[in-house]
Amino acid sequence: MLEIMPMIIIPFLFTLFFVPIVRDIAFHVGALDIPNARKVHKEPMPRLGGLAIFLGFLLGYMLYGTHSAQMNSILIGSFVIVLTGILDDIKPLKASVKFAGQLVAACILVFYGNFLMTNVTAFGLDISFGPFSYLLTLFFILGCINCINLIDGLDGLAGGISSIYFLTIGIIAVMQGSTGLDYILTFIMLGSTLGFLVHNFNPATIFMGDSGSMFLGFIIATIALLGFKNVTLTSLIIPLLILAIPILDTLFAIIRRILKGESISTPDKFHIHHQLLKRNFSQRQTVLIIYVINLLFAFASIVYVLKDANLGYIIYGILLIIVTLFVAKTNVVYDTEKIKKKFHFRKKEK
Repeated sequence: MLEIMPMIIIPFLFTLFFVPIVRDIAFHVGALDIPNARKVHKEPMPRLGGLAIFLGFLLGYMLYGTHSAQMNSILIGSFVIVLTGILDDIKPLKASVKFAGQLVAACILVFYGNFLMTNVTAFGLDISFGPFSYLLTLFFILGCINCINLIDGLDGLAGGISSIYFLTIGIIAVMQGSTGLDYILTFIMLGSTLGFLVHNFNPATIFMGDSGSMFLGFIIATIALLGFKNVTLTSLIIPLLILAIPILDTLFAIIRRILKGESISTPDKFHIHHQLLKRNFSQRQTVLIIYVINLLFAFASIVYVLKDANLGYIIYGILLIIVTLFVAKTNVVYDTEKIKKKFHFRKKEK
């Protein structure tokens, strides 16, 4: 604890006190999130908070990190992703330009840092991905970046989910005696994200913007990949299960938009948090409900890895049933009300 606490507290305090400065900068450069029909907030909000999280991360690295080619790739890739996000926060970029920035950052990790998912051991078999390792790893990094980017729709939502991820990976790392780069990054990022969350939890005074959500997704992918060397099916799936809510939300969004004949990048107001808001939960209540579900997935992951795999399976199963029932009762995948109206209309015709 004496080693871990400073890694959390110093980035936490730095980010906490630096956010007001970033907020002033955001107003000065016009990095504001203007309300519209799709958004929940009612007044223009500064959205450059990711810069404060990134600087907190840099301070933590300077104090506790170690120099390596792999770390260089993380720093360069982070700079690219944060710069892309800052430009988008000031003046929204085309989706293709933003994706290009994400891809460049991912390529730096893969081709310079040699972050690769090369093989996985499952059911007594050693499955090698061969030349597909590069494509699979790039897809994984881009998926994490966009999952966190898409879930960032309410005060404190992306920051809280990311904090739960960092905390869970940190607990598993400590219990397994890990002291590698993933261990250091996890606690540095936990401090930086919590420091920002103080200002971002409802009612928020600043948004993290794409500079924050894309950076968090990038680092989440990085930490997961650091644990993927000589991976088993367990080490591959556990980080994904901790991120169950943002991953499922992204998957539902893709399916929903395909069913509607829309582009998968088309923004809408049918995400999981929107569905909860429609049920008259407040912003804060909605975020806390999602926190609780995410914490349960995180708890199941800790139980599965460290205690009892069978009990972990049971908790995962219960949570997946809850999510399935939620999908069936809401419009998160398809418009149930439209289907009911069509059914009643056809019934009347008959």
